[in-house]
Amino acid sequence: MIKLENVKKVYQDGTEAVKGVTFEIKEGELCVLLGPSGCGKTTTMKMINRLIPITEGHIYIDGTDNREMDENELRREMGYAIQEIGLFPHMTVGENIATVPTLKKWSDEEKKERARNLLNLMGMDPDEFIDKYPSELSGGQRQRVGVARSLGADPPIMLMDEPFGAIDPITRDRLQDEFLKIQNEIQKTIVFVTHDINEAIKMGDKVALLKEGKLIQYSQPAELLAAPKNRFVRDFVGSDRTLKSLRLMKVDEAMKESPRVVKEDQDLESVGRIMEEEGVNYLIVVENGNKLKGWINREDVEETGQGKVTDAMVTDTGAAEIGTNLADALTVMLERDVANIPVVDGNNSLRGLLTFNDLQGLIGETYTESGGKHPEVPR
Repeated sequence: MIKLENVKKVYQDGTEAVKGVTFEIKEGELCVLLGPSGCGKTTTMKMINRLIPITEGHIYIDGTDNREMDENELRREMGYAIQEIGLFPHMTVGENIATVPTLKKWSDEEKKERARNLLNLMGMDPDEFIDKYPSELSGGQRQRVGVARSLGADPPIMLMDEPFGAIDPITRDRLQDEFLKIQNEIQKTIVFVTHDINEAIKMGDKVALLKEGKLIQYSQPAELLAAPKNRFVRDFVGSDRTLKSLRLMKVDEAMKESPRVVKEDQDLESVGRIMEEEGVNYLIVVENGNKLKGWINREDVEETGQGKVTDAMVTDTGAAEIGTNLADALTVMLERDVANIPVVDGNNSLRGLLTFNDLQGLIGETYTESGGKHPEVPR
């Protein structure tokens, strides 16, 4: 657990970089420090491991004031990953990952095993990468090694200063996804600095939004979007905060769990009767085992007339996997120009049906509960 109490940083020239910040990060949480350039987020993070000394206030690590701890040991117990990665160019990947274990005097065998395990965790084959040098890696690969190095000695706390900020958007999005999967497994306490609201919403369990050295709002991402504390927060999260909120909700929160289906070998006449009885213009087609095969529309049934479902069905259809966020599901709807998409699991078995109306209703409920979609907030 990390606890900041009225933490201040004033430089010798009188500049107040951090002005009485107070908040608490629970064990296993990923806390994002968010804000515009110069707001004090990196300074706040660096005071946690004493790379920057505190002027006033206290920072407690599991109940102990960090100024009472040996600063070298303090830093060795905290993983540290930065935007520029900072790998040592004269060291191999394995040696870079073993930097802190070497300082802690681990045996060669322990260091090698740890490096191999972490490379596997990062999706990098140890046999291929452990003896390479940083210059032989791509930017995304170097970033992965940088994160692996920060985990080298299995620290309980990680400090991450815009760790994915210097790479292209596609690689960045993929690394974010991979890191969230890793975090779900390792459950570290993480302080994560970014100026990107989308990254903060995606990555954070909690978000601390700072402005000019002051903590403006500390809350879960959903609350930050649905109930901004003042006009600065509202402007910072953006006018599209309703759309941003879709990234926090999954398709299973809005889908119908037992949609009506038909089988490939059913005759079109019976399918037409089902559509008439149900009052629908389409049905989902599945095969044995409830595997998704496609759609069949009323118009195609009427046009084809006689035959089986396979004679009139559409197989080229979009779908969303269970666990997909609603923003990505909405993107599929818009790209396909459809108002409904099936929801499947990893084996392509049908799990439900997501409709645009259901999605719209869920957003409406969320924002009504928080006081309206566009509440007037004080300056």
